[in-house]
Amino acid sequence: QVQLVESGGGLVQAGESLRLSCAASGTIFYINAMGWYRQAPGKQRELVATITSRGSTKYSDSVKGRFTISRDNVKNMVYLQMNSLKPEDTAVYYCNADARTSFWSNYYDYWGQGTQVTVSS
Repeated sequence: QVQLVESGGGLVQAGESLRLSCAASGTIFYINAMGWYRQAPGKQRELVATITSRGSTKYSDSVKGRFTISRDNVKNMVYLQMNSLKPEDTAVYYCNADARTSFWSNYYDYWGQGTQVTVSS
């Protein structure tokens, strides 16, 4: 099993910054893509940003230019630097990893418990 633990959420004012971190632990053979998703109240979970093991990134249009995803493959960490935050960025942010636990196992999607980000106007 792979466990993901997020940290770094909180309450900030519009225009400020936050940095989210996610640590992967457990029986990890290889992590392919990692990413951040978010879910606002009454809305479906949506993709924020993803990053492959080689560093290729993808962002949703709503965060492009403001958020930056990065990862540390040695430490099995993924980060999300969020700048110029807006009230519409308020959501629970979830870490995701596409990983396998052994050479013979399939890849599975793993999720963290989420961290709350609240941006006041």
